[in-house]
Amino acid sequence: MEFTKSGGNRKPVTIAVVGAGLRGQQYARLAEASGAGRVVAVAEPDAGRRAAFAARHDVAAAFTTWEDLAAAGRIADVAVVATQDRLHVGPAVALAGLGYHLLLEKPMAPTEAEARRIADAVAAAGVIGAVCHVLRYTSYTRALRALLTSGRIGALVSVQHLEPVGWWHQAHSFVRGNWRREADSGPMLLTKSCHDLDWLAYVVGAAPRSVASFGGLAHFRPEHRPAGAGERCVACAVEAACPYSAVRLYTRCLDDAEEWPLNAVTTGRTHEAVLLALRDGPYGRCVYGCDNDVVDHQVVALQYDSGVTATFTMTAFTPMQRRQTRLFGTHGSVDGDGRLLRVTDFRTGAAETIDTQEGDGGAHAGAGHDGGDASLVAAFLAAVAAGDPALLSSDMATSLASHRVVWAAERARTAHTVVTL
Repeated sequence: MEFTKSGGNRKPVTIAVVGAGLRGQQYARLAEASGAGRVVAVAEPDAGRRAAFAARHDVAAAFTTWEDLAAAGRIADVAVVATQDRLHVGPAVALAGLGYHLLLEKPMAPTEAEARRIADAVAAAGVIGAVCHVLRYTSYTRALRALLTSGRIGALVSVQHLEPVGWWHQAHSFVRGNWRREADSGPMLLTKSCHDLDWLAYVVGAAPRSVASFGGLAHFRPEHRPAGAGERCVACAVEAACPYSAVRLYTRCLDDAEEWPLNAVTTGRTHEAVLLALRDGPYGRCVYGCDNDVVDHQVVALQYDSGVTATFTMTAFTPMQRRQTRLFGTHGSVDGDGRLLRVTDFRTGAAETIDTQEGDGGAHAGAGHDGGDASLVAAFLAAVAAGDPALLSSDMATSLASHRVVWAAERARTAHTVVTL
């Protein structure tokens, strides 16, 4: 990267965004808000979304497809690939080959072969590449790793980790939404929880050796449809008593400052616009009459070469809240909820609660993944500006290794076996 002549500050890293959906928009906003990045190009097939993105970021180079962007050559330092999961490999491989540094939304790809192609392309091009494992970049994760490294709870022996997806989030994204079918996106463990299996590897300090898994689609099935239920929530006799009512969920969002999840349903923020979208669009369907097939609960058991064991539980049937983790060591234990760490010392019996966001003035309140989105973007832009991939907590090869755990767990679940990596 070049330096400006005034103050010795680096010029902003230039960015091309491939896929101007929710995640692409988020990373673009964060990059420009940081002052370290400047969006100069976008590739997005939806004309309305492309035009809105280009206007928001004052982008002149707006392309319909990633192929059109690639044909223009290398016109930015970085490519952010935030397309749908099954559309990652083409732009990632091509743009890395053109010399773009690559920030890739998770998951890498739906199959190991495609993910390996991406990792190999990044390595062959000699560019910096990272997958958006944003949980690695929160203040909570940094504090937890520092606590473990300090030896405060002795040697780590076992871990319990829970991802409480949330009943309405499951209905929104994984029953009615874009990630409802494995053939169209991927298994739930990949599309939602590759974050968590990567995070466990980061916290434990190694990838697991053996994996077992159990789970399935327990509830969101036609046989559980209540008597009298309609095909759509807007014309359903039992809608008011249903916990998965789309009418209740999305009209309640009208009073929220947060754009998601309503912006996935409609661009109009009126009661009438919501009801129209629920009458005609996918998000108004009865959760017991959709074409979904991904699991709504799953447990993964992990064993590491060190002897450490871990369990991971993903379930739809919770409030939507932060991940919860319990870590058990030889000298103490930790209960964590994504913000607070409650530490018990076996030697003294003393307990302490650490607020990992204390002193930030509430900067993480409402921030994407408790500030992980912004910290990831800042770290990636700093790594590109300095030409130093060590400023990131993982590279493509590390992400490929944690993705392999996901695929091993799915093989274990579907074949009723234990898989050794």
